[in-house]
Amino acid sequence: MISIKQICSGIILYFFIIPGLFSQSLTSPDITADDIKTHISFLASDELGGRYSGTEGSDKAAEYIREQFRNAGLKLPGEDGFQPFEVVVSVSAGPGNALQFGDKAFTSGTDFTPFPFSKNASVTAEVAFAGYGFEILQDSLSWNDYQGIDVSGKWVMILRGDPEMEKQESHYASFGEDRDKVLLARDKGAAGVMLVSGKKFDANDDLVSMYFDKTQSTAGIPVIHIKRTVADVMLSSSGTGIDSLESILISDLKPHSMVLSGKAEVTTEVLQKKVMAKNVVGILEGTDPLLKNSYIVVGAHYDHLGMGGTGSGSRFMDSLAIHNGADDNASGVAGVIELASYFAAQTTGLERSLVFVAFDGEELGLLGSRHFTANPLIDMKSVMAMVNFDMIGRLKTVDPAIMVGGTGTSAESDSILSSLNTGSIKLNYSPEGFGPSDHAAFYAENITVFYFSTGAHEDYHTPDDDWDRINFAGEKDLLEISLQLITV
Repeated sequence: MISIKQICSGIILYFFIIPGLFSQSLTSPDITADDIKTHISFLASDELGGRYSGTEGSDKAAEYIREQFRNAGLKLPGEDGFQPFEVVVSVSAGPGNALQFGDKAFTSGTDFTPFPFSKNASVTAEVAFAGYGFEILQDSLSWNDYQGIDVSGKWVMILRGDPEMEKQESHYASFGEDRDKVLLARDKGAAGVMLVSGKKFDANDDLVSMYFDKTQSTAGIPVIHIKRTVADVMLSSSGTGIDSLESILISDLKPHSMVLSGKAEVTTEVLQKKVMAKNVVGILEGTDPLLKNSYIVVGAHYDHLGMGGTGSGSRFMDSLAIHNGADDNASGVAGVIELASYFAAQTTGLERSLVFVAFDGEELGLLGSRHFTANPLIDMKSVMAMVNFDMIGRLKTVDPAIMVGGTGTSAESDSILSSLNTGSIKLNYSPEGFGPSDHAAFYAENITVFYFSTGAHEDYHTPDDDWDRINFAGEKDLLEISLQLITV
């Protein structure tokens, strides 16, 4: 009989982490290193091409996982176990970009370019120069480029970077990000933002590439990057130029903002490439007439980096090669599949319902888990806890340790975990409920979370994260330790 645990504010929680397994056909529900290997070696094979969201390889992975859920006898909600959602995977400059100031027209791709996070819009407005676009009041650091100037409804020209870029430790470094400056200008009422690279920031004055930073939303206003020659045309009536202004700001370390003469007519067009991603969901219904209406979600993301390259998250940005993601995160998906198989084989003891989810789009910004919590296939108010597996395949053979995150999200987590028989394996706790994996989306909904990982390693986000480097026996040990949480 599965025991019950008190987790916070009188909520009764079952913690389920256990595996069994089948590959193409149903196999023994016992936890075995061979079964774990079967799943990981398929999901991390070259055939799946790195499982980048929206690709054929990702689709094959999703179909494989669904088949395991189906073979286990799970109910398949949504679209026969799939929960599709649309994601942006890349952006490019469209043909409609245009910029004119007075009688001078500029060329897209040569004189200016839209930023990847620009909103598509057409805006004709005055231009205001707002220095580095700062509004800082932090201890002894004070700088406000918007003091004494009204930028409402105007284009705001802002220098990129900060005035201490040549220092090893700039006081202003944390305020120098392009997107942060744009969002501040938007909050000040700007109709659009023109970012310009001063000579100290970029002597070559290269236009930004259409690098997709994996943020699905735009800045909400049009944003362009202009060359210094373009900025100087707009600044000409003020009797100064962008190089002079940059020098003044660097030497004085105080604002030098102004409204310029003339209006800029700008049209921005950023084309987004969208694909259909999908979560894979299986439900095992509990046996208790009342408790079966409450849930434990057990999940892991199955997407990875595809062929890598710039913007993918690969640590080998300059080379294109299949990133198989055996540990990240075929290992976690194998654990979820095993868990589903084990519980489906039980004939007694399962009172609460279990929801098994393989999330897509984690590498693009936790998109799958966020979509699941925003568009749930179950009542989210009835979710007692979420258990997340991410990178559980590299348990060390010397001084082995497992990181368990989210221990601060329930009052009893530490005491429950400390009662487990872990043998020679140490459990390291981390209290945070937020973090760079799918449990964060559930903690944002005030749900208790537990996050299991054997930690990062030198092969993380590289083409070397292959199945033959997985410690299959170690993953089996991790799952067996987790199994005890059910019976404590």
